[in-house]
Amino acid sequence: MTRHHTRMDSPIGPLLLVSDGAALCGLYMDTPSCPAIPADADWSEDAVLADTRRQLDEYFAGERTDFDLPLAGEGTAFQQTVWAALCDIAFGHTESYGELASRIGAPTASRAVGMANGRNPISIIVPCHRVIGANGSLTGYGGGLERKQWLLAHEARIAGLTLT
Repeated sequence: MTRHHTRMDSPIGPLLLVSDGAALCGLYMDTPSCPAIPADADWSEDAVLADTRRQLDEYFAGERTDFDLPLAGEGTAFQQTVWAALCDIAFGHTESYGELASRIGAPTASRAVGMANGRNPISIIVPCHRVIGANGSLTGYGGGLERKQWLLAHEARIAGLTLT
């Protein structure tokens, strides 16, 4: 399967976007956890990547609060359940790992939810940054806590909310 790749600049640093031609498969920040790019990677920007870039530009400009893109992150059934639930966390709001676990019907699985959250291949659009610790603390984030803080503050500002 051909995967299309492109990079884009953003207020939180460079982003790598990956498409399979029909859906967005990955959105990664420039961090050590960014997957290796094959030497023969296709760097052509297809329609999915162009639309993703446009919607992300609107998000960062404060003009978009939700995304309308076909998504195809690869993961287990449990991961897919967690990632779908992440998309239900309202723009500008947060939820704890325990709350998310309870919401998907697995109230004792907050650690498993945290692991699935950490393996989310489509950051920002599948908003894993909106998940916080039970005490309200900003816990681990693959993109780094400074990026998580920036994304949460950006969303709170646009939504007119006070970040706690």
